[in-house]
Amino acid sequence: MDMSVALRVARRFITLPLDKRKLYLAKMQEEGVTPANLPIPEVASAFERIPLSYAQERQWFLWQMDPQSAAYNIPSALRLRGELDVEALAASLGAIVERHQSLRTVFVEDEQLDGFRQQVLASVDLPVPVTLASGDDAQAQIRAFVESETQQPFDLRNGPLLRARLLRLAADDHVLTLTIHHAAADGWSMRVLVEELIALYGARRQGIEATLPDLPIQYADYAIWQRHWLEAGERERQLEYWMARLGGGQTVLELPTDRQRPALPSYRGARHELRLPQALGRQLQALAQREGATLFMLLLASFQALLHRYSGQDDIRVGVPVANRNRVETERLIGFFVNTQVLRADLDAQMPFLDL
Repeated sequence: MDMSVALRVARRFITLPLDKRKLYLAKMQEEGVTPANLPIPEVASAFERIPLSYAQERQWFLWQMDPQSAAYNIPSALRLRGELDVEALAASLGAIVERHQSLRTVFVEDEQLDGFRQQVLASVDLPVPVTLASGDDAQAQIRAFVESETQQPFDLRNGPLLRARLLRLAADDHVLTLTIHHAAADGWSMRVLVEELIALYGARRQGIEATLPDLPIQYADYAIWQRHWLEAGERERQLEYWMARLGGGQTVLELPTDRQRPALPSYRGARHELRLPQALGRQLQALAQREGATLFMLLLASFQALLHRYSGQDDIRVGVPVANRNRVETERLIGFFVNTQVLRADLDAQMPFLDL
């Protein structure tokens, strides 16, 4: 199908009322066409009210329960050595906010859209305040500065959902913190943000125009596309698949821990990094290649086997974050796409590891 025709079909489908959209979807499916193999069109300008994506809806629900929580802040800290043009840095961040509507989005109540919707502000003021370091222990000041910025809550009703701060250690030594609420971004987005900041700042310092790839859509377009496709019948199809795959109940993994599982999450988690010996790494790569698997598949199977041995349970389910950016239109967008996918394995003590 020609791209212009595909865009026209996709736009037609999305902008139809729900009852007609269901009929249109059925007709498309009869002809072997689904929204999954059509482009995501720019449609937000045709809608007076823009719904939240399902990911945004989760964050909005959690934020309303505890507006002072910083559990869903995504922090990033950059050490900047050398001469720093703070004005150029602030202007570059402002250009990113203008480029990505998700960074100018706030959440508002709306009785016509299940009680809430997103609103893209025309402009957002993003100051970059500078804090002067004092004392001799630079590392301690950096840790305290980053921790303080990470723990500051966001206001999803009023925004902005991006915050930038500078710690000046010396005339040629700074720490830049960039903190975004998860409702506006994910880990992939942070990489996009930093890459575009480097490109824009470098171009501004050289007095030239930065060349960034065009964005075919904005996050609001994605939210409308997702909602309107799933509401037309795709949601039921996907739920049926996952109910058959995972079942209705989710068994708690009974690990022999030395502390009781808390009734409520404390969010005081930690991340431990483990470096494998090079020889072992090469052996694992060779095994994965020989079995036609990826290294991720091999390590996941190893982890599931370990959980089976520790718990004595046969039904092992592991939650794995997935980027959820299988559409080219989303590749360079700052927005909340990531989701958790449950990978289930049925084990028994007699199962050969390669079968797992």
